[in-house]
Amino acid sequence: MEEPVQVVDHVVVGGGVMGSAAAWQLAARGRDVLLLERFEPGHVRGASHGASRIYRTTYDRPEYVDLALEALDLWRSLDDPSVLTLNGGVSHGVRHEGVAASFAARGVPHEWLTPAAAGERWPGLRFEGSVLHETSTAGRLHADRAVAALQGSARSHGADVRHEVQVHRVVADGSGVLLETSTGDVRARSVVVAVGAWTAGLVGPLLGVDLAPALVVTQEQPAHFAVLPGAPDEDAWPSFTHQPLGTYPWPSGTYGLATPGEGIKVGFHGVGPVTDPDRRSFTPEPGQLAELQRYAELWLPGVDPSAPAPISCTYTTTPDSDFVLDRRGPVVVAAGFSGHGFKFAPAIGRVLADLASEPVDAPARAADPAFALARLAGARPTGGGAAGARPAGARPAGAAVRPVASDRPPVSTVSTVSTVPQEIR
Repeated sequence: MEEPVQVVDHVVVGGGVMGSAAAWQLAARGRDVLLLERFEPGHVRGASHGASRIYRTTYDRPEYVDLALEALDLWRSLDDPSVLTLNGGVSHGVRHEGVAASFAARGVPHEWLTPAAAGERWPGLRFEGSVLHETSTAGRLHADRAVAALQGSARSHGADVRHEVQVHRVVADGSGVLLETSTGDVRARSVVVAVGAWTAGLVGPLLGVDLAPALVVTQEQPAHFAVLPGAPDEDAWPSFTHQPLGTYPWPSGTYGLATPGEGIKVGFHGVGPVTDPDRRSFTPEPGQLAELQRYAELWLPGVDPSAPAPISCTYTTTPDSDFVLDRRGPVVVAAGFSGHGFKFAPAIGRVLADLASEPVDAPARAADPAFALARLAGARPTGGGAAGARPAGARPAGAAVRPVASDRPPVSTVSTVSTVPQEIR
C-alpha cells in the first residue's frame, strides 16, 4: 500500500545553523514547518559544528552591517545565554578606515589602539600596524549550542525537526514542491534549501543550473593551540584577525578566538584543498599545519605552537565571497557563506522566511540584490530550466576571491611570499 504524502506549509532541508534559523523564523510566524537533516544531531560533516565562531560587526558594506546588527539582537533573544559571549574583537595590520566609518555611522562602540597599547592589554598577542578594537559588539559564538538553541526555539513554536532523513529529490510544480525523502514523500508550499556543501548536487538539477563551478567546496583546517602557563586565561582573549602589512609568508591572513577548554583557535582563510563533502579525508595537510604553527610562534606569544590540535570543516565559497540568498518559484536557496556566514544566521533565517513567504509566481524581493543567485560566475544552464545567470569563468582552486568584510581574512593568491594583501573589512 502506497504511503500517504505528508503536506506542510514549508520544508527546510538542512539542519545546520542557517536551516535551523529559517525553521525557527517560519515556525514563529505560525507556519507548519518540517526541518529535515540528513545526519545525526551534532555531526561534524558540514560547516556548523564545533564550539567557537567569531561574532562581530566589522563590515563596511551596509547589507552586511545591517544583517550583523539584526543578528546580534536575535542571538540575544535565544533561551541559551551561553551561545553568545561578547568580550571584544580586534583587527590589526592593514588599517580599516571603511569599517571605522561604518561603526561611526551606526553608533558601534570602537577605538583605535597602537600595537604597544594593544599588546599591553592582550599580552597573548603581538600586533602591528593599526589596531581596531570593537569593544562591546564582538566576541564569539558556541556553534553546537547555537544550532541546538535555534532548533529548540523552532520546536517550541511547533516545528517538526527530524534528523537522519535524506532528501533525494526536489520537484517543483504548479502547487509548490514535492520532496522525495528516505522516509517518504512530502509536499509543501515552498522549500528552503540550506545544505551547504551539498547545494550544487541537490538544487542545481532542480533549477537547471550547473552550480558546481560557482560553489567551491574546500576542506579547511584551523587548529587549537594550548595557552601557555602564565598567559591570560582563554576568556580574556578577544576574537582577532590579522591582515599583515607588506609581504608575508602565509597563504592568507589569519583569524583566531578562544575556545574555552580547548585553547585558542587559529586559522587561515579559504586555502584548503577542494573536496567532495561525501569523500573528505578529515586529515590535515602537513605543510599548511606547519605554516600555522610558524604563525603562532611569531604572533601569538601566549600559546604553545608545538602541539596544535587540528580541526576539519568545510567552506562553500562563491567567486565574490558574497552569500546566495534567493528564490526561484517555490525554491529558496541559501548557500555560499564563504567562511564568514555563521554570525549572521538568525538574521539570515529571517530573510529566508521572508523569501519563503513571498508569492511563488512573483519576483524575489526579500533579499538584497548582492545575494542574487543569477550573479554567480559559474552558474551555467544545464538545459532543465532558466538559470538567469551570466556566463563567466569559475574561480580556480587556490585563486583569490574578492574580499568582503569578514570574520576571516581574504585569501592570498599564492601560498608562499605574497605582495601587499587586500584590506580586511
